[in-house]
Amino acid sequence: MSSCDGLLTRPSWRRLPIGAQVTNLPHRGSALLAVLWLTAALSAIAFSVANTVRAETERTSTAVDSLRAYYLATGAINRAILHIEWGPGYRNADGTSMFGGQGQGPVTIMQFEFPSGSAVVKLIPETAKLNVNQAPPQQLMNLLVVLGTTPEQAQAITQGIVDWRSGSPGGSFTAFDQYYLTLTPSFRARHASFQEIEELLLVRGVTRDLFYGSYIHDPQGQLVRRAGLRDCLSVYGSVSLIDVNTAEPAVMEAIGVSPGSVAAIVALRQTTPISSADQISGFSDGSQGFSRLQRSQTTMATLRATARVRLANGQFSDLRRSVEALVKFLGPEWTPPFHIMRWYDQAVTLQ
Repeated sequence: MSSCDGLLTRPSWRRLPIGAQVTNLPHRGSALLAVLWLTAALSAIAFSVANTVRAETERTSTAVDSLRAYYLATGAINRAILHIEWGPGYRNADGTSMFGGQGQGPVTIMQFEFPSGSAVVKLIPETAKLNVNQAPPQQLMNLLVVLGTTPEQAQAITQGIVDWRSGSPGGSFTAFDQYYLTLTPSFRARHASFQEIEELLLVRGVTRDLFYGSYIHDPQGQLVRRAGLRDCLSVYGSVSLIDVNTAEPAVMEAIGVSPGSVAAIVALRQTTPISSADQISGFSDGSQGFSRLQRSQTTMATLRATARVRLANGQFSDLRRSVEALVKFLGPEWTPPFHIMRWYDQAVTLQ
């Protein structure tokens, strides 16, 4: 055999004996297992990132809709003010005011349609509320009981309200002051007139549900709205006539009107505005409070606008945004003829 025959000869492979172990097979299995674990980990990370991106996208979309609804509600309040101011000057063919307004009696609900959404503005005259600084204690107690407190709670809260709005003898600390000083942060009662209705939240016993209102079950088991103190009391509220078209039922009961008469009046004004005392004379219960119910003119009113954005598919977003303004109408001799006294970017509404 020549010397090059070895180069052409295939290498010989030695057969392993039966039972012999191959040392490199476990290394191949552990590498495959590592790849599978790595794939699972990367999949979990990708799933988590996708969920985070989706949540942030939805949050951003909600924030954008909220901002758009805010400007819709703001625009609706501005338009409502113009309608109220223009009301007496622009007439329909039948002589009625085109925009409602002070010359015709307050339009309590105004609906505005915009290209980007819809808004409802509710007008609440301050004469529809009791004056928190001058309401007699008995009326305050009546109101609190109607709003769902027990007689004992109503008495304690009424004493707290009277203590807050009354001076203390010689500047001494009252029992309510001593309680407030134990809180964190501590404070004293004003012992002077309420300047903002939100001060009621500081009075002992007043809860957020009592102040803002809540939902309760009616006899049929349905959820219905119950008004709060902010809907019934105001620092600019009435001390005489109460606006019969917009006063909360709780306010009418607080001044002594019977629940039956209140229900009849509410049912009537839901079908037609009450423009004269003759329309409700048949519901009179003989109480002194009933004579206070009148269609009253007011120069101050709260405008509460709730807006919904129209989506790209033409449907309305489920998100609602409410803003609120306390407006004083000054008259045509002023420029502008109104003054916004309070503005709430985040108005609380249960409607």
